[in-house]
Amino acid sequence: MLIAGFPAGAWGTNCYLVAPAAGEECVIIDPGHEAARGVEETIAKHRLKPVAVIATHGHLDHVASVVPVCGAHDVPAWIHPADRHMLNDPEKGLGRAIGQQLLGELTIGEPDDVRELSDGAVLRLAGLELTVAHAPGHTKGSVTFRLPETADVPSVFFSGDLLFAGSIGRTDLPGGSHAEILESLARVCLPLDDSTVVLAGHGPQTTIGRERATNPFLSEVARGQGAGTTAPRRGL
Repeated sequence: MLIAGFPAGAWGTNCYLVAPAAGEECVIIDPGHEAARGVEETIAKHRLKPVAVIATHGHLDHVASVVPVCGAHDVPAWIHPADRHMLNDPEKGLGRAIGQQLLGELTIGEPDDVRELSDGAVLRLAGLELTVAHAPGHTKGSVTFRLPETADVPSVFFSGDLLFAGSIGRTDLPGGSHAEILESLARVCLPLDDSTVVLAGHGPQTTIGRERATNPFLSEVARGQGAGTTAPRRGL
């Protein structure tokens, strides 16, 4: 298994390229703000052939490079239908104050081929099997992707802005809901094995076991609490 990731753009959003091995087909997860160059460098370094772009949600820091990356490689983009409108109108996901500062710098719109994600779907792409879980709270259309455990590699969980090392995604932007993100944490994250590797939309790698033990949001959800804990503001 090859997972090559790098932080991109003003918000340090993690973009991941995932393939069975170097020299094979790959999927690209969350090519966000100023990610296109890093994507091309990673493709060249590992001799990869992209077959799809998949987005954990529709905020600009995760999708701003979707159009150029899809166009360069003639591949489809996958996104949850509740967040698809942000590809054409990012301001609806950011609020006017943030959106107006950024829209002049970016290419807005959809790539030629957009496909919609659904809860529980299994994406069979590039020789991989990625299970989709709808996880609203950060946005209405937030999703996660999970690779199954193998004999050599533990399960890998691409959490987007649902779960970070020591924290969770912000819920103060349009479409955000603190109650919904807590429900998503309980439904999507808590059932995962402690050995599951978490690759988040921002920040370092962690594991479900570490977060279950130390993340105040996840531990409170596990105890049936958490309603009084205010989500932080990381990324968009």
